[in-house]
Amino acid sequence: MTDIAALERRVERLESRIAIEELISAYGVACDEHDIPRLGGLFTEDGEFDSPSGVMRARGRAEIIDLFVQAFKIRGPGYHWTHDPFIRIDGDDPDRAKGTVLSHAETTPNGVMSLAAMKYNDDYRRVAGRWLFARREIQFLYYVPAKDYLQAMTKRQRLFFGDAWFDADYPEQLPAWREFDRDYKAT
Repeated sequence: MTDIAALERRVERLESRIAIEELISAYGVACDEHDIPRLGGLFTEDGEFDSPSGVMRARGRAEIIDLFVQAFKIRGPGYHWTHDPFIRIDGDDPDRAKGTVLSHAETTPNGVMSLAAMKYNDDYRRVAGRWLFARREIQFLYYVPAKDYLQAMTKRQRLFFGDAWFDADYPEQLPAWREFDRDYKAT
C-alpha cells in the first residue's frame, strides 16, 4: 500500500468516527425533542433496539419507532447527554463499526423527575454513505425517580419503569465485577 493510500484510509476512518459521533448525538437530541421521524431515520430498516432487562426491546425500524412513540407518550421534557464514545471501525469492512457510549439522562416519565445513567453497546452500519444504528443495546446502571436517587446505588433494583422496580443491567453481572468479588472482596 502506498503512503497516499494509507493516509486516505486513515482519513476515511477519522471521517467515519466523526459521522458516528454525530449520529450518537443526534439520537439524544431526537429523544429530547420527541422527533420521531428523525429518531426512526437514525436506524437501519432491520435495526434492533434492546436492553438486558427487557424493559426496552424492538426489531426493525417500525417497531423501534413504535417503542419510542409509546415511551414519549408518558414522557415530558428530558435531556440526554453522551460522553466517552469508544468507536471501533471494522478492519475488514469499513462500512461497519462497533461502539460503547456512556450517557446520562434527566427525564420526566408520568410527570416524575427521574435520573438515569446508561451505557450503550452499538453496532453501526454505513448505508448509502450514511452511518446508522444497526443495533443499539441500552444498559442501565440506574433509572430512578429523583427522590430515590440518594439511595439508588445501595440496592440491586435500580430501574423503575412503569410502576415496578427491576434489577440494574450492570455492573453486578459483568465478568470483571464477579471476578473481583470472588478474588478480592472475600479477602
